[in-house]
Amino acid sequence: MKSAPARTSQLRIIAGEWRSRRFGFTEQPGLRPTPDRVRETLFNWLSGRIEGARCLDPFAGSGALTLEALSRGAAYALACDSSRDVVNTLRGHLQTLQCTHADIEQQDALKLLEGRPEKPFDLVFLDPPFRQGLLAPSCAALDREKRAGQVWYSLWQRRA
Repeated sequence: MKSAPARTSQLRIIAGEWRSRRFGFTEQPGLRPTPDRVRETLFNWLSGRIEGARCLDPFAGSGALTLEALSRGAAYALACDSSRDVVNTLRGHLQTLQCTHADIEQQDALKLLEGRPEKPFDLVFLDPPFRQGLLAPSCAALDREKRAGQVWYSLWQRRA
């Protein structure tokens, strides 16, 4: 008996160097791109901070936040996901874009957040899978709203 072929969905980069580029990703339980409206609001908030920033996306999923940050001028991005398929797909997207200032790693997000990076990140995007109880421990690991339908989003700044 053959298994059903994997369904693919698409995400669109909203602005920047790769504006309007579309990329597919394999549908998996809990995997969905951050909606366009939320990404647009988020990156409007970050408009003066994204260019030249070092970004971390520990729950990369579709890669929407990582790709959007890079498109808008982030100096570097590290995206992580626990799924090998997701990681391989995102690496393929970076190759397509000829992007050399990002890394994609297969890694547990909470372990990553609890560790100390060699160089600090300027921005950390937290968009964990729904209903898995990962947001609070992620925020706690970082020392850390607004609502669009059922999606909550926040901007926090850590003061040194």
